[in-house]
Amino acid sequence: MQFRILPAFVLSVAISCSHGYAQKEDLSVLNYWNYYNGQPAALYHHLSQTAFSQLEERQSAVSKLKTLADWKTRQATVRKKLQETVGAFPPKTPLNPVITGTVKRDGVVAENLYFESLPGYYVTAALFKPENSTGSLPAIIFCSGHSENGYRSETYQHIILNYVKKGFAVLAFDPVGQGERIQYFKADGTNRFGPTHEHSYPGSQTFLAGISPARYFIWDGIRAVDYLLTRDDIDPVRIGITGRSGGGTQSAYIAAFDERILAAAPENYLTTFDKLLKSNGPQDAEQNLYHVLAQGLDQGDFVQVRAPKPLLMVTTTRDIFSIQGARDLFKESMNAYSAYGKKDHLMMVEDDAGHASTLKNREASYAFFQKYLNNPGSSKDEDTRKFTDQELYVTSTGNVYNSIKGENLFSVSRQFSENVIAQRKNQSLTLTTLAPVVKKVTGYQTPPRQKEAFVFSGRIHRAGYAIEKYLVAGPGKYYLPVLWLKPEKITGKPVLIYNENGKSAAAEPDALADLLVKKGHEVILADLSGAGELSDGYMKGGDAEIDGTSLNLWFAGILINKSLVGIRMEEMELVSGFIKQQTGAESGLQAIATGTFGADLLHAAVANPQHFTQIALLNPLVSYQSIAGKENYHTRFIPSAVPGALAHYDLPDLVHALSVKNILMINPVDAEGKITGSVSDKNSVIKKVIDWVK
Repeated sequence: MQFRILPAFVLSVAISCSHGYAQKEDLSVLNYWNYYNGQPAALYHHLSQTAFSQLEERQSAVSKLKTLADWKTRQATVRKKLQETVGAFPPKTPLNPVITGTVKRDGVVAENLYFESLPGYYVTAALFKPENSTGSLPAIIFCSGHSENGYRSETYQHIILNYVKKGFAVLAFDPVGQGERIQYFKADGTNRFGPTHEHSYPGSQTFLAGISPARYFIWDGIRAVDYLLTRDDIDPVRIGITGRSGGGTQSAYIAAFDERILAAAPENYLTTFDKLLKSNGPQDAEQNLYHVLAQGLDQGDFVQVRAPKPLLMVTTTRDIFSIQGARDLFKESMNAYSAYGKKDHLMMVEDDAGHASTLKNREASYAFFQKYLNNPGSSKDEDTRKFTDQELYVTSTGNVYNSIKGENLFSVSRQFSENVIAQRKNQSLTLTTLAPVVKKVTGYQTPPRQKEAFVFSGRIHRAGYAIEKYLVAGPGKYYLPVLWLKPEKITGKPVLIYNENGKSAAAEPDALADLLVKKGHEVILADLSGAGELSDGYMKGGDAEIDGTSLNLWFAGILINKSLVGIRMEEMELVSGFIKQQTGAESGLQAIATGTFGADLLHAAVANPQHFTQIALLNPLVSYQSIAGKENYHTRFIPSAVPGALAHYDLPDLVHALSVKNILMINPVDAEGKITGSVSDKNSVIKKVIDWVK
C-alpha cells in the first residue's frame, strides 16, 4: 500500500509557467471542426435529452389514466414521490409567535410578527386584515417573489392590500434570503447577493446531503398555516394561498403538500419542464427538486395532486416561464379534475404581458378567492397606499439575524448534513463496496462507444516531441478535445493529465506535461466538460451564476439524477479506452488531476479501478463536508460535487478505498480555498511528481 500526502505548493505556478515559445502554437482542436464546434450547448443538450426521455415516460403513464380510481392511485404515488424529492419534514415544534408591533392605514391593520418554523429558525411576517373586522375571516397566505424587501415591495403590497379591502386576512411572510431574512453581507454591511443567489448559494449545500432546499421554503409555508389556525379571527376551513414568480413556485409547492389549503392561485410560474428546459433552463436552487424528473414527476403533478381542490393558474404570454408549457399543463391537469367531476375547479387566466402582475390577472385572482373562499364582493382592483418598509419591520434592525440571532438556511442545512454524516460513521467502505454506490449516486453509466470513436486532427512539433490533436467521442453527441504529446524516444509509461484550467494550460512550455514528455513519457491532455474548449458548457448567466461559476447545469443534473461528476467519469472512461486502443496497453494508466477535477478523478478511479494503476491529485478539495460546513465556500467546487453524496460517502472515503493503489495528494484545500498543509517550493514538488511517475 502506498499513500502519501505531500506538502502544499502553488499549483498555478507549477502547472503552467509564464514563459513560452517565440511563436505561440494553436493548441485548440474544435475550432477546425465547424460541425462539432457547437460545444457550449453540447453538455446541456446531453442532460436535456435524458430529461426529455424521463418526461416522455411520465407522459405515457399519465395518458393512460382514465378513471377516478386511476387518478386517486396516481395522486397517492405523487404524494409519496414529492415527499422523497424534498426530504422528510421535521417534527412540528412550538411556533412561539411574537407580535412585535401594529400599524394602521386606510382601514387596514398590519400586525408585524415572527414565529419559529424550526427551533430558533425565525420567520418574519405580517398579518394584514380589515380594521374593526369581526368574526372569523377567510385568509390568504401570500408568498413573495424575488424581491429584496419581500412582501414589503410596492407591487406585492398593492395585491395584499386589495385582498384586505375585499374582506380577506392576508398572512405574508419573508422567504429565506429576502426582507428581514437576508443572510449574506459584505464587510461594509451591504448585501452580498440578490434574492436568487441568497437561495442558490446555501441551497446548493443542502443538495449535498440529498435533500432539496425547497424543503425549508415549504416548511415555512406549512407552519404559516399552523399559525393561522392558532388565531380565533381566522376561519380554519377558508384558507388560500397565492404568490408570483418565486412566490408562484412556493405557493404551488405548499399547496401541493398541505391539504388544509382550500384554494390556490400560483402566478407566473407553472409550466412544463420540457418547455422550461428548452427556454430559460433551470434557475435558482429551490425551483429544482432533488431527482424530480427521475422520479417521474413534472410541474403538472403540483396541480393534479390537489384535485379536486380549486386552483387558478395565473399566466402571461411573454413570461419567462413558457406560456405553451402552461397551456399544456392546464390541458393535462383538466383530465384529473374531470375525473372528479369538478372541471370548474381548475381555471387558467392569461394576459399579454411579460413576467408581471397585470390588472386582468389581479382581478381574476380576486374573483377566484372571493368565490372559493366564500367571500363575495367586487373584484375591481382598487388604488392603495403602501406601508413603508420601516413600518412593516418586524425587528428593530430590519434583519432578524442581527436582532434576534437564531438559525439561517446555512446553519440548519449544516446541522442536517452533520446528522446525515453521523449516521454513516460506522460504515465499512472498501473499494469493492464503494464502486456500486459511487456509480448509483453519481448517475454514472457505462458510456456507449460511438462508431467514430476518435478523429485525428493534425500534428505540430516542439523540440524533442510532437503534439497530436484528436477529438474523442464523448458520452453524448459531442467530442472531447485531446492533445497527445509524443517524445522522439519513449522511455516511460503514458501519463494522463486532467487540468481544471484546460489542456492548453497544462501543455505550456516548462509546465508539468512538457517536463514529463522530455523525460520520455507520452502525455495525454484531455478537456473534460467544464474546462478548456468545453468551458462554456455551463449556461452562462441566469439566476444561478455566482462568483463566476454557473450552477444551472449542476441543477439540471439534479433534476434527472445525473451529476456532472458522473458525466465526467464517463468522459474519463472514454479517454482511457481511446488511449488503450492506441497503445495496445492492457494495464491501467497513470493519471493526474488538478484542482476541482481531483474529485472527478477520485470517483472515476473508484468506479473503474482497472483503468488506473496510480493517480495523483494536485490541489484537490479535501472533502464535500467542507462545502457543507463552510458558510462562505467557493462556488467553483460545486460542479465537481455530487448531490446526495454525504448520505453515502465523502472524498476521504474514496481516498482510503484507493489506498491499495499508489495515490499521491499534493496541496489539499478546503472549500474556502485555504491550503490544509504547508507550502513547499514549486521545483521540489514538481520533482516529487516526476519521481512518482513510472
